[in-house]
Amino acid sequence: MSKYKKKSMEELYRLDKEENKNAKKFPIKILLEDVRSMHNVGSCFRTSDAFQVEEIILAGLSPQPPHKEIHKTALGATETVAWRSISDIYQEIEILKKEGYIILSLEQAHDSIALNQYPFSSDEKYVFIFGHEVWGVQQDTINASHACIEIPQFGTKHSLNISVCIGITLWTAIQNYIS
Repeated sequence: MSKYKKKSMEELYRLDKEENKNAKKFPIKILLEDVRSMHNVGSCFRTSDAFQVEEIILAGLSPQPPHKEIHKTALGATETVAWRSISDIYQEIEILKKEGYIILSLEQAHDSIALNQYPFSSDEKYVFIFGHEVWGVQQDTINASHACIEIPQFGTKHSLNISVCIGITLWTAIQNYIS
């Protein structure tokens, strides 16, 4: 018999909506640029809720709540994670820079920094930009970023699903705040 026993729902203790609204968030924002899949957007909300992200910013083609296809994967997180839609990503990046955020595009690019090698600091605030499922983050957006980071991959496929990238990125970055 295993020493591991699944926790009951009561033992998992989860914040209710009001507690979550007042809970301290990690100084991290997610910016989705032209992410067209509602399932990816919904998954971003759910993962952002799990990691107490400050905000999701939706730009370009990225769909916005409320929508039943987003809700399928968000499972209510559209009501617990702050979000907004913007019309000018470059203006937004400049505002975020002035607010002290480090802007990091997640993309496979020349001279990108491996995610596990990036010098994250608990004294900094970050914006992670994820792009279109096929074309990725636009070059002009990469140019407007402080740096470009990449998740190392070792198989035959050349990319990961955005929802997977968001989870890996948040978990890696948040290690610096919780350690």
